Amino acid sequence: MSQKLTAAITAIGGYVPEDRLTNADLEKIVDTNDEWIRTRTGIEERRILKGEGKATSDLCVPVVQEICKKRGISPEEIDCIIVATVTADMLFPATANILADKVGAKNAWGFDMSAACSGFLFALTSGAMYIESGRFKKVVVIGADKMSAIVDYSDRTTCIIFGDGAGGVLLEPNYEGYGVLDSVLKSDGSGRTHLHMKAGGSLRPSSYETVAAKEHYIYQEGQAVFKFAVKGMADVSAELMERNHLTADDIAWLVPHQANKRIIDATAHRMGLPGEKVMVNIQRYGNTTAGTIPLCLWDWENKLNKGDNIVLAAFGGGFTWGATLVKWGF
Repeated sequence: MSQKLTAAITAIGGYVPEDRLTNADLEKIVDTNDEWIRTRTGIEERRILKGEGKATSDLCVPVVQEICKKRGISPEEIDCIIVATVTADMLFPATANILADKVGAKNAWGFDMSAACSGFLFALTSGAMYIESGRFKKVVVIGADKMSAIVDYSDRTTCIIFGDGAGGVLLEPNYEGYGVLDSVLKSDGSGRTHLHMKAGGSLRPSSYETVAAKEHYIYQEGQAVFKFAVKGMADVSAELMERNHLTADDIAWLVPHQANKRIIDATAHRMGLPGEKVMVNIQRYGNTTAGTIPLCLWDWENKLNKGDNIVLAAFGGGFTWGATLVKWGF
């Protein structure tokens, strides 16, 4: 009798732009300073995608290329591409479709998923379901955002936080118990008042008035978001461990969304995990929204061992939040 079919991660890719925006740079733009940013967020610098005509899909292209190179496959072998993003190239077509065209994934269908900072987790769980259905053999899941496109660099409460970047994984069928094993995913639309972009949708279509009022930038009520994020990420991570009968000793790594170092520390504390079991790269990239978790996996790839239990945890605007258990397979 064969074991259950699961979706295993078989390759990782990542990309961050070359241009850096440091805390010292921000000191010249808004009323802030390096010490204030570092002590409250943990961020030292972030990457910015510059250049005429550059969009989120351009962050994703090298990710897919790296994945294909590592796995030794052609883009034409990819069955499906899911791009988690809140900064799509355009409202339609989907960034996933544009990406498929740019990398030559001629046999892939795809779509975008919008769940803010939880986007990669939601997309990963969705991609795993396609593999588990038995209908698809190679699904690429990417988290990517060009946050610099929707940040108001005169707003010191948000411009210090966000950066640009992308990361992704290849999912393939597995019968040995590796891959995406369980997820606890949550959403609460009442949180939309605390973190959103006011205009650009069907509620408030673009107009001279919305542009003049700066309503096409991120709006965030920091204290409210921080309070919900600390509790949300910690609760679902603890729930995931409990229902899978795992203790802190069983977890090799926590891969948390990189929004704020204090939120990361609170989640790790709730799980009983020491700092050396927590992936943190917020100091180098800032908050890349859907890109943070896969970028952590990319950065830490050489420290991941076959059989490791890994918990991915995120919290995003809307509100959205969740935790996913992955058993590393290579």
